[in-house]
Amino acid sequence: MSGTIVLLVRHGETAYHHENRYCGRTDLPLTDVGRQQAAALAAWAGTAGLDAVYSSTLRRAVDTAAPAARAAGVGHETDERLVELDFGLAEGLTATEMAETWPEERADFVADPVANPLPGGEHPRVAIARGRGAVSDVVERHPGGVVLVVCHSTLLRLLTLDLIGDDPSRYRQRFPKVGNTSGAVLRHLGSEQAWELVDFNPVLTEGAPGHQTIT
Repeated sequence: MSGTIVLLVRHGETAYHHENRYCGRTDLPLTDVGRQQAAALAAWAGTAGLDAVYSSTLRRAVDTAAPAARAAGVGHETDERLVELDFGLAEGLTATEMAETWPEERADFVADPVANPLPGGEHPRVAIARGRGAVSDVVERHPGGVVLVVCHSTLLRLLTLDLIGDDPSRYRQRFPKVGNTSGAVLRHLGSEQAWELVDFNPVLTEGAPGHQTIT
C-alpha cells in the first residue's frame, strides 16, 4: 500500500531571512526572490500529480501555495492550524539579540526548545497538536493521494519528528535548516501513528522527482 504522500514545504523567502530573524505571526510578504521560488515550485507542481494544496493562512504561505495549486489544477485551502509558532518576545529578533536580552532563557531554549519555549511564546506541544490535527484531516480527505502543504520552518520540523515517532526537542539538531520551498516528504502508512520520512530538503523544481518517484 502506497499510502498518502504529504509534502510539508516551507514558504518562499521573506525580508527576515537574510538576518535569520525569527518570524512567527508577523505577516510578512514574499521578497522578489521568494516570488521566484514560488514560481519554480509551481512549475514543479504542474507535473507532480498533486491531488490538493493546503497552506497556512499567513501571507507568505498563501502566496507560495496559490501558484502551485493553479499550476496543478487543484484546490487550495488555508488552515489556521498550519501557521508558524508564536515566538512571543523573540518575534523579529536574531539568536544573538535573544542571547543578549535573556542569556539564560536562550541557553535553556537551545538545550531543549520543547521543554523551554521562548519567553512569551507558544508551547511547541500545542503547536504540534494543532499541526497533527491539520495533517490528519488532509490524510482523511485524500487517502492514497499526493498533497502539498505549505507551512513554516519550526512547525514543519517539530511536526515531522513527532509524526515519525522521534523526539521533537531534537529538531534543531536533526534538521538545522529547511530550504525555502522545500521541506519534508512524508508517507502515511495506514494508521494515525504510522508515518515514514521519505526525503528531507528535496529540490522541488521543474524536472525534479515528482509523483512518479515518491509513491
